[in-house]
Amino acid sequence: MIEIKEYNKSNQLTPSEKSEISTFLFQNLEEYGDPQTAIEKAMDYALGLNDCLGGHIFVAKENGSIAAATVINKTGMNDYIPANILVYIATDKNIRGKGIGKQLLKTVMENTEGDIALHVEPENPARGLYERLGFTNKYLEMRLIKDAK
Repeated sequence: MIEIKEYNKSNQLTPSEKSEISTFLFQNLEEYGDPQTAIEKAMDYALGLNDCLGGHIFVAKENGSIAAATVINKTGMNDYIPANILVYIATDKNIRGKGIGKQLLKTVMENTEGDIALHVEPENPARGLYERLGFTNKYLEMRLIKDAK
């Protein structure tokens, strides 16, 4: 049985829980991920640390082990872009295809106020799940990456 727990400004993670979740995301995001330090920054934001707006971290556990996790950050810009951005979502690579990611994403959708945006690579197999759950491709994202000089 899957148990899903939410963490936010009112329900903080312990340091060991934070480490466990960030490690899980780092390992299971694979080629679609970021460095673990970046994942931890997004988690801190979701928890409302350092005067951030906050958001949500949802963790699905099966038999006491993390099966899936997600990090959502509030944007504070609801009038012109979505109120939330789903920054990270991953399912344990050893148990994918069992509907756990779908269950977690439905929980996110039911428990997050406002619209939700996410970025997904065109070849990411999870893209089909997002589309089946109602996410649409409204824009083509373009970025200017500045050199850190």
